[in-house]
Amino acid sequence: MEWFLDNRPQVFNLAGYHLIQAIVPLVLGVLIAVPLAQLARVNKVASGIILSVGSLLYTVPSLALFVILPSILGTRILDFTNIIVALTIYAVALLVRSTLDALNSVDDNLRQAATAMGYRPVQRFLSVDLPLSIPVLFAGLRVISVSNISLVSVGSLLGIPSLGFLFTDGLQRNFPTEIVVGIVGTLVLALLMDVVLVLLQRLLTPWLRSNKSASRSRGSSHTASDSNTSSTTSEVSA
Repeated sequence: MEWFLDNRPQVFNLAGYHLIQAIVPLVLGVLIAVPLAQLARVNKVASGIILSVGSLLYTVPSLALFVILPSILGTRILDFTNIIVALTIYAVALLVRSTLDALNSVDDNLRQAATAMGYRPVQRFLSVDLPLSIPVLFAGLRVISVSNISLVSVGSLLGIPSLGFLFTDGLQRNFPTEIVVGIVGTLVLALLMDVVLVLLQRLLTPWLRSNKSASRSRGSSHTASDSNTSSTTSEVSA
């Protein structure tokens, strides 16, 4: 604890770098994966290709991808771009399948009703399919956010700043306290990301809160009604 208090500026600075490298690929992954998943949903040939490529890309070792990308992108080995691109690839590889499941979870009757009301395909997708798929989509996002937080640490092996630096530096110095601080910091960031995604999901799905409130109200009404009925029955019996 004393080491952490003495080195708070460095730890918080590394945590900031870590968070940026985890959040940006997640956002880019969503922007890329959602259209791909919709294409896979409406086209069986495209579905097979997209899902196969996604599965193949995710099998590439992260460290190998971090090393190869600079020669492909023409960037420096210590460039943040390498981490962003690599983690975006992993995010898309995972998100495409989970987003496809999310879109398939939408009731076809609702799609047909929207079409009957005059919704064009793109308008229906943005107004009906995508909003209703959010609960399932965010379940996948929460898993991928944890994966991203973990994978960012690997970049420290190449000298890219993140909380992973505390692992490598602590190992080289044989200083377990520094490693523990890095682990705890990574866990805290993962927890914060999860909380933010849960709150964002609730913000984007107000109808779910309305349904829960309505269910509670109906439950309270039924309870009160049953209580009144029991009271009346007791009075009649008396």
